Formats: sequence, C-alpha cells, structure tokens
Amino acid sequence: MNINMDALKISFIGGGNMATALIGGLIGKCAQAQDIHVVDPNAEALHKLVQRFGVVTAEAIDAKVAQADVIVLAVKPQQMREAAAALAAFMNGQLVVSIAAGIRAVDLSRWLNGHISIVRCMPNTPALIGKGITGMAALSGVTAAQREMADTVLRAVGGTVWLDDESLIDPVTAVSGSGPAYVFYFIEAMQQAAQEMGLSAEQGTQLAIATFTGAAQLAAQSVEPVSVLRERVTSKGGTTYAALTSMDGDGVKQAIVRALHAAAARGKELGEEFGQD
Repeated sequence: MNINMDALKISFIGGGNMATALIGGLIGKCAQAQDIHVVDPNAEALHKLVQRFGVVTAEAIDAKVAQADVIVLAVKPQQMREAAAALAAFMNGQLVVSIAAGIRAVDLSRWLNGHISIVRCMPNTPALIGKGITGMAALSGVTAAQREMADTVLRAVGGTVWLDDESLIDPVTAVSGSGPAYVFYFIEAMQQAAQEMGLSAEQGTQLAIATFTGAAQLAAQSVEPVSVLRERVTSKGGTTYAALTSMDGDGVKQAIVRALHAAAARGKELGEEFGQD
C-alpha cells in the first residue's frame, strides 16, 4: 500500500479539544481540510470545526470512514465500545489511532472484530498549542508505513516517544499525560506563596509562569542533567538551599514519586475496567 504522507485522508471519531488540536496541526502539513472527516453527534461542535477549518463533518459514523487512511478515535473512554461497534462494519485495513485514556489496544481490537492495525497513544494537553508529547505503542499488525502515518499525525502537535510494550502507556500517562496538572499545581503553590509574601496576584502569576517556562526551556536546551542545573542554583546556605532543604524535610520528592506511581496504577485499573465484557 503506497500512502502519500503529505496528503493523508483522516477520519476523526470525536471532535473535542484534542481532535481540534490535531486537526489544526495537520492541515497544510500532511492533510488538506477536504480530506479530514470528523464524526461527532454534537452539531454545534461540528459547526465550529467547519467554520474554523473547513473540514467535512457528520453526526454519525458512515461509509465515508472506509475511505480513510487513518481513523483517529478521540471519544471519551466510556464511549469507546459503542463507537467501535458502529465503526466495525466499515473497517478494511485502515490504521486506527486511539488517543482515549485507559483503553487497551487488545480490547479495542476485539471490539473491532479482530482488527489489528491499531496504535494506542497518550498525548497531553500542551498539544493544544503544538507543544505536546505523545507516548505511542503499536500492535504487531501495524506495518512500518502505518507506524510512520501514526507518527506523522501525532507529530503535528508535538514530539513522539515510541514504546516497545503497550503496558508502558500507563507510566507515560502518569508522567506526561497527567503531568501538566502537576505543573499547574506547583504554579498554584508558587502563586499562593507570592501573595502571602506581599506580591500582587498578577505579579505572582507572571513570576511563577515565566520561571517554569524559562527553566523548562533551559533544561530542554542543556546537555547537562537537570540535577546539575539544580545544583548550580543551590548555593550552600543560600535561599534556594533553604527552600530545597524545607522540601526535603517535608518529603516532597518522595510524595511526587508516589503520586506518579498512583497515577500509573489507576491507568492500569481503568484499562481492566473498560476492557471487561
């Protein structure tokens, strides 16, 4: 099968925020608006997508999905089984890319009557501004060309990390899928402390967000480990030392590590719950 990676035909099942981000990233790069088909029962959401991007839409899955090179499943996890049941009749070898949290590829394959060209993905919300990162795992039935297609679609909104074992999607979910919430949580704490110490809400917000943005960019551009970057800011007996010593005393790092383990465990539980017959 020869596929033009610059002119993919893509069907989205679900037209929510992540689908919108992907569509915005794809148009003009590897797909044209007229070749993007979005299915969603929400007529208002479809109208917004047509107005913004000029894509083709439908309120129910129909034979048009059979013409797609890639079908992106972007529905809520609890809606996936119903969506797969409606989709199954139109499968003819297309690549299926699932971005639904907690849905295991083996269960999705079963719901699609044994379809094996499935890539399971875990993107994150910075995809909305083209700064996402996506963990990806493919079933054995996915060809090299289809892997390239899946990578092309998700790279439209950020970076990609391929995993050899789908079970590693749960740790990816814990680290990067849920990760933006941890960053926002820490920013909230910095904002609160700034106000308690006399800065205005606006000043605290500006300082906290700029600090996170700058530090993340510095870490991304540096060839040195983040531990070294941290040590360089931490003079013995200085202000940073006082803050980090306080955090160590409160077990902040250990609490964060435990939190990520809890997120990964919950991801595994959700996969088992959603996959039950």
